[in-house]
Amino acid sequence: MIKEVFSANIKYMQIMDEKGNVDAPLFPKELSDQKLLEMLKLMMLTRNVDAKAVSLQRQGRSATYAPSLGEEAVNIGTAMALRKDDIFVPAFRQHGVYIARSLPIHLFYLYWMGFEEGNVMPPEVRGFPMAVPVSTQMPHAAGIAFAQKYKKTGNAVVAYVGDGGTSEGDFYEAINFAGVWKAPLVVIIQNNGWAISVPRSKQSAAQTLAQKAIAAGILGIQVDGNDPVAVYKATSEALANSPNGPTVIECLTYRMGMHTTSDEPSKYRNEGDVEAWKLKDPILRLKLHLANKGLWNEKIEEEVSNEQKELIDKEVEIAESFKPDPRSIFQHVYSFMPDVLKGELEESEANGFWEGE
Repeated sequence: MIKEVFSANIKYMQIMDEKGNVDAPLFPKELSDQKLLEMLKLMMLTRNVDAKAVSLQRQGRSATYAPSLGEEAVNIGTAMALRKDDIFVPAFRQHGVYIARSLPIHLFYLYWMGFEEGNVMPPEVRGFPMAVPVSTQMPHAAGIAFAQKYKKTGNAVVAYVGDGGTSEGDFYEAINFAGVWKAPLVVIIQNNGWAISVPRSKQSAAQTLAQKAIAAGILGIQVDGNDPVAVYKATSEALANSPNGPTVIECLTYRMGMHTTSDEPSKYRNEGDVEAWKLKDPILRLKLHLANKGLWNEKIEEEVSNEQKELIDKEVEIAESFKPDPRSIFQHVYSFMPDVLKGELEESEANGFWEGE
């Protein structure tokens, strides 16, 4: 005997197309014009902060940097859906999430300048430090989500992972654990087409990455990751459903720039693809939508851009004036300082080695 015991499907959602037109029945009612303007300004700020970071690295004023050009809708769409006390667990390209959650921008630059002090999150940000190792943040996110359920806080956890990260065991273990325990976890797959130089087609034979949720017995959906409204809606619905268990959201976007500033993408990808994706720019489509409603024009854009660049310059100045405390190399290695480090710290202070004596 042969019979079907299981079947499933993955749906795709787009609400705002490349020309700024919207699917009215799907459009979230709570996204007012004011909210859309806020969304656009945050996306622009993310891009401007990003451009400055690349410039600083090229000038030798910052360390290797991972740009987020073209992926602003995933960052801001998810961040604006987060509720006040929800927690986010990033990878290393969630710059806009930090910005939307009010991380002081000078701390962002400080981290990329090589100072770990910039990776210490103020409590009100409700976010964890950047995680550069691929997918290692995922088990942490599942555990944090389980803790929210255990403590009955009502909060959810939004975790971010790249397309390459979904090939790691950490990813599967996290969604499997969260599925079994019905933890309030929302997993955002930021599918930008490339895991450094490895294309999505060589990452998995699965037709979608969202369908990996099916094997874990949890919900999964694929969205246009350059549509900030669709990203917002999918995340909001997943958060509302989080008391019932996890959701995986695959956001289809594109990494317009390099993997990091030490990478040269023209060596492995077709620049024609990049030009095609420029037409799907998430910021452009939101500008077109707001301009059609009489809410955006060149004058407003110039004013907003100038304000943001002035703010960024001030934040860079703060970051570059930072003077690190050498004691931090001893103080932040473990949750408490073991005797061996205490001894080394005392010897260092006694000898004044960081004062050049």
